[in-house]
Amino acid sequence: MVHSPKRKLFIDLVLSLFRLNGLLVAEGDRMAESLGLTSARWKVIGVIALANSGVTVPGIARVLGQSRQAVQRITDVMEKDGLLRYQKNPDHKRSVLVCLTDSGQEVYSALRAVQDPWAIENTESVPVEELETALQLVRRLINQFDH
Repeated sequence: MVHSPKRKLFIDLVLSLFRLNGLLVAEGDRMAESLGLTSARWKVIGVIALANSGVTVPGIARVLGQSRQAVQRITDVMEKDGLLRYQKNPDHKRSVLVCLTDSGQEVYSALRAVQDPWAIENTESVPVEELETALQLVRRLINQFDH
């Protein structure tokens, strides 16, 4: 088996991304805890808020790289908690749109008030060009594996 430097770099990158994901989930849980949320619920609220006009459960799952069933479980609980509502989808009879309620929008705003200073503080020493390059690489890899 050939052990090229590129292969090793890629494997190291993958392992580092796994580690970063774990750290980000823990940070998200810590920041969302005061609002009674987990980072999983935060991610769902974020996708819906950024969609502006509602998004389907399969659409949320696609953005997050999670199963539709996992997202459905989360949205059902959040709907019962009054953070989300389901509404008819004019483009699809069986796949409803998921939207934020007023309470969900308030929670999203509160999350942003925590996230924005955190993001600024944690990227202070990172040049914008490095962030742009990292984002381009991650998006390229997502496209590579998202068949």
